[in-house]
Amino acid sequence: MVSLVTGGAGFIGSHLCEALAEQGDSVIILDDLSTGCRENIEYLSKQGLVEFIEGTVLDADLVSKLVERADRIFHLAAAVGVKLVLERPLHTARVNIWGSHNVLEAAIECGGKTLLLASTSEVYGKQNGECVSEDSLSLLGPVSEIRWIYGASKLIDEYLAQAYLHGDGDDAGASGIRLVTVRFFNVTGPRQTGAYGMVVPRFVQAALRGDPLTVYGDGKQIRCFCHVKDVVRAVMRLVEQPSASGQVFNVGSDEPVTIAELAERVLRITDSDSSVVYIPYSEAYGHGVDDVARRVPDLTKLRKFLGFQHRYCLDDIVREMAEYYAVRGDASLSKPS
Repeated sequence: MVSLVTGGAGFIGSHLCEALAEQGDSVIILDDLSTGCRENIEYLSKQGLVEFIEGTVLDADLVSKLVERADRIFHLAAAVGVKLVLERPLHTARVNIWGSHNVLEAAIECGGKTLLLASTSEVYGKQNGECVSEDSLSLLGPVSEIRWIYGASKLIDEYLAQAYLHGDGDDAGASGIRLVTVRFFNVTGPRQTGAYGMVVPRFVQAALRGDPLTVYGDGKQIRCFCHVKDVVRAVMRLVEQPSASGQVFNVGSDEPVTIAELAERVLRITDSDSSVVYIPYSEAYGHGVDDVARRVPDLTKLRKFLGFQHRYCLDDIVREMAEYYAVRGDASLSKPS
């Protein structure tokens, strides 16, 4: 198998490339290194397990050439992270929408491809139900709140993918591709950086430095954090299932925790004397951010489809990340170089 991974030098992408290479795939990575880094895939490159192409999914010609070479495409490239989205909303829209268009267009033109589209729990917007299923409504905020550009752009990607899958007129249903969409919920683990606002690495790195753990808002927000290796296992199994084509799957954990509880758990596991401080979103990001009170996925569909079970609980994740940063001797929040 030849697998193309867009965004393959990023956090999730690099773990996916590692797993694909381990099972014997020939792996092509396309990444512009805007949020990913060479360090994540350096050992894979040195061993000749991957072919790295530095480039962008906005380059339609390059995307087309690489898609033509691949049997399977894992489209993970995207502008991600609250901090990045707020600072570069136009960039976010361009990369997420135009980039996905280029990948989808190339896959349709080549035909016979399997395509996995990585989406996000942000498409559910302000949906605050007990847990959200794949059929839950999307309740995005007003256009005046620019933070919703990320969720909106990824939702457009999903609709665009379905449109390509179904086709128009005489070409309806004749796309010639298998397409699976996955919505990631708060994926975390080793190699993730806190530079773009991701909370678990921010907390773990601060605790190791002895700095205060900064909680945005009141800390009562509820989230579920999933180990990246559990996510990769689910993704790789889904692309092997022909009956998954055309479907959408929540992928994550359904172990809920408040952000305040997460901070306390990090302090306990790292045996840190750091304090916990609370600041409003306006102070953190320069203007108001409308956060979501509760985001817990309904994983019924994923479990029924794959018989899927998680291997990592939240304490396992925090412990492994603490060990990862301690071994590196690097608890900085900056992007790896």
